[in-house]
Amino acid sequence: MINTDTKMVALIGNPVAHSVSPAMQNASFQALDLDFVYLSFQVPPAALAEAVNVIRGLGFRGANITIPHKTAVMPFLDEIDPAAKRIGAVNTVVNTQGKLTGYNTDAPGFLAALRQGGFEPKGQKAVVLGAGGAARAVVFALRDAGATVTILNRTHESAVNLARESGALSFELSESGLKSAMKGSSLVVNTTSLGMTPDVGSTPLLASFLKQGLFVFDTVYRPRQTRLLQEAEAAGCKIMGGLEMLLEQGALAFELWTGQPAPRDVMRQAAAEALR
Repeated sequence: MINTDTKMVALIGNPVAHSVSPAMQNASFQALDLDFVYLSFQVPPAALAEAVNVIRGLGFRGANITIPHKTAVMPFLDEIDPAAKRIGAVNTVVNTQGKLTGYNTDAPGFLAALRQGGFEPKGQKAVVLGAGGAARAVVFALRDAGATVTILNRTHESAVNLARESGALSFELSESGLKSAMKGSSLVVNTTSLGMTPDVGSTPLLASFLKQGLFVFDTVYRPRQTRLLQEAEAAGCKIMGGLEMLLEQGALAFELWTGQPAPRDVMRQAAAEALR
């Protein structure tokens, strides 16, 4: 039962209705008998600063930050973890007696999920689609793990800037750009929202670029299997959806808020049930 002692954690994004994080985190709090509650709030960009002040003012224990606020939230925080500062994106906030510190659990969460899927990025060539907050985490994680990375984005300037910061390459998101980027690549990661419910008919990559032996990772987790993953599987690619990344980044956030090991099995089951 929620009372004055209950520690609140927020999900701040726009949109947030699709998120399974509330089900996943609340199940975890209950499993460990922790007096926490996780609530989602749809916050438009113009209200972001006010929302952060509410987190501080009402004594929330912390927050998850999702699309489109992962970079925009940073100036409103009191401190940024060095890894998150380098990445340039925050997805987790911890409130310590009114001091808000931003972290990035997307990068280690992505890398853990990728390795669980059997892909070791060291020495591999990867293509990342997108240049937003999620892309920043993926690109820096892959570069730190020893991969060569090429970024493609609809707004080429964003891809160029991210490539410059991370030591990656960039191409325009065009047929010729894709041909150049895909040559010799063993991994493709979609960090855009293309293919996410309700836009399930969209894909960021034409099926003609999907070849047998390629590993295709889609950070979208609703639906469980996007059009990109369906077409990749049909082409003989190894595939992974965004649920495992969601689980891993959520587990790391849980541990930051609570100081306790996350019950990953509980989280996985709750997230899977919420996606049915």
